[in-house]
Formats: sequence, C-alpha cells, structure tokens
Amino acid sequence: MEILGFLLLIVWLLVIPVCIGGIPAAFVDKQDRSPAFMCVAGYMLMWAVFQVICVPCVLLEEKHSGMFPYVVWGFGIVAVMLASVGCACLWKKKHKTERLLMVDKRKKGSGEKTAWGIFALLLMVQLAASIFLTYGDGDDAFYVAVSTITEASNTLYKIMPYSIGAVGLDVRHGLAPFPIWIAFLARVSGFKVAFVAHVAVGTFLIGMTYVIFYKIGEILYRERKEGLPIFLNFVALLVLFGDYSYKTPENFMIARSRQGKAALGNIIVPVVILLLLMILNQLQEKQKVQWMLWLLLCATVTAACLCSTLGTFLMCMMLGVAGLCAGIAYRNLRIVGYMAFCCVPAVIFAAMYFLLG
Repeated sequence: MEILGFLLLIVWLLVIPVCIGGIPAAFVDKQDRSPAFMCVAGYMLMWAVFQVICVPCVLLEEKHSGMFPYVVWGFGIVAVMLASVGCACLWKKKHKTERLLMVDKRKKGSGEKTAWGIFALLLMVQLAASIFLTYGDGDDAFYVAVSTITEASNTLYKIMPYSIGAVGLDVRHGLAPFPIWIAFLARVSGFKVAFVAHVAVGTFLIGMTYVIFYKIGEILYRERKEGLPIFLNFVALLVLFGDYSYKTPENFMIARSRQGKAALGNIIVPVVILLLLMILNQLQEKQKVQWMLWLLLCATVTAACLCSTLGTFLMCMMLGVAGLCAGIAYRNLRIVGYMAFCCVPAVIFAAMYFLLG
C-alpha cells in the first residue's frame, strides 16, 4: 500500500500538472515550450481549478455539512479531464511540428557542466534539509491541523484547531483553502497528513520553485545559455544563507514550503514575474501577445487567492504597477486593460473576504 501511495502522490504532484500543462504548451511559441513550462503552467491551472471548486463548497458547508468528499471527487474528475485534454493537445501538436518540446542539444563546456553539478548538489542539500531537519512551527498548529481535521471529519473549516467541537464556518480562512489541497493529497494517497505536508508537498514545491527560476533564467540568458547554471547557483546560495529571520522568503521556502504563504511568496510571485517577462518580451519584439499567456496570468492570480488572502491584494498591486509601466513604455493602453482583466479573480475573492469575513 505504501508503494501505491507514493505512486499516487507522484501522479498528483507531478504527472497530472505536467499533463494539464500540455494545454497551454500547445498554444505558445516553440522557444517557450518545454517540460519545465508545462509543469509551471499545469500547477497554475490546477490550483486555479481547485480554488474555483473548493471555495463554493466551503461556503455551502454551513448549510450542508460534510462537503470535503465533493471537493475530492469534483476536483479529481476535472483535473483528470484537463490532463487528458492536455495529452490530446500534445499528441495533436506532435503531428504538426517536428519537435514539440524544445530541448537544448548544444554541446556544453566543462565549466558549464561543473556549474550544473554544483547546482545539483546545492539542490540535494536543500531537499535533504527540508525532509530530515523539518520542524513544526507555530503556523503548523493551525494549517496542518486544518488539513488533518478536514481529512478526518470531511468538513471544511467548520471544526477549528483552537476550539473543541464545531464553532461555525471560518470563512476568512476558507477563502484561501490551501490546506484543503493537502488534505486532498492525503485522502487520495492514503498517507497521513503530516507526512504529505512535511515531506511530499515540501519536497515537490521546493523543486517547483527552482523550475520556475530555471524558466526565468532561460529568458534572461537566452543569448548566453552558459550563464543559466551560474544564475541558479546564485539563487540557491541566497536561499541557503537567507535564514537570518524566520520571516524571510528563504526560510518559508525551506522550512515552511507546505504553507500557503510560502507558496505565494516562492511560487506564485516568481510565476507572475516569469509570465510578465514572456509578455513584455513579445511586446519588445512588437509581436502580438499570445492569448494563452493572459489566460495563464489570470489562472496564476486565482492560484494566489488559493494560497493566501494576501494574494488578492498583492496580485492587484503587482499587475497594476506592471500594467501602467508597460502601457506607458510601449504606448499601448490595451495592456492596462488586459492586466486589469487578469485581476478580476482577485477582486472577486477580495470582495467576498470583506463581505463574508
């Protein structure tokens, strides 16, 4: 059973997101198309779908107790359907182009190979530290406990860790149900929530962070690919020596990656930067921005709302500033409108937060 549980975790943490990412991969330029892009885009779409399915169930929990199984089945079915569509898109695209996934086949020098080896070592050290040196901080007493209670009772934010028995629906935290996603993984895999949160989710999300920075580095070093491993090594060193406070993003990444706030700071924000780089790069080359990038940006904003209620305000600020700067720099006011449209999910969830919280 343990082997089956590990396989199911790999499926839901890696295979399903990559397959879902096949949908946007079929609609972007070939130079941006890669397994790394599929993984990043797939996670954003998957988390956005989970947010859209889970929040209505949380709101219905007050009148219809025991909504967690509906989240499990609803999200599970939709995710598998999207993964199937992604595989179909990839298969169809395969017959239209010589190469679907762009792979760097150039010959690497010894210095570049050494830099990649150093980065692999730094990554292994961080993954090992996140597993073997893990500890329960103060927020675990709430967030991991919420996941455990959800998985055990089938209720959503109706039984809270700091009280005895049902105390009424906690809409404030229920609008950012990242712990419910962890409870979903525990339910489908059969493992305990603590193991899923501290080991499985933490490990995969740390790796996911570096996949995002890899894609950012590909854009920044598109003309000098040998500089990409040096860039990643610099990022890894910043993470290793960034634990000067328990509130730093580096500490959240290594020690608290299973928490929604860590996912917001270390995954969502870098993905927004990645998508903005892709969009602005197309504007710089006077190309029409692909509609799929706007869709991914909208999905990322929705995923930010899943991670934390702070994400609603942070996304509006980031896209607002980026939209105004891009609109002025490229003399294209449409960019401001597109950015504003991508903020609509954040505005909706922020309004729900003020009205219901």
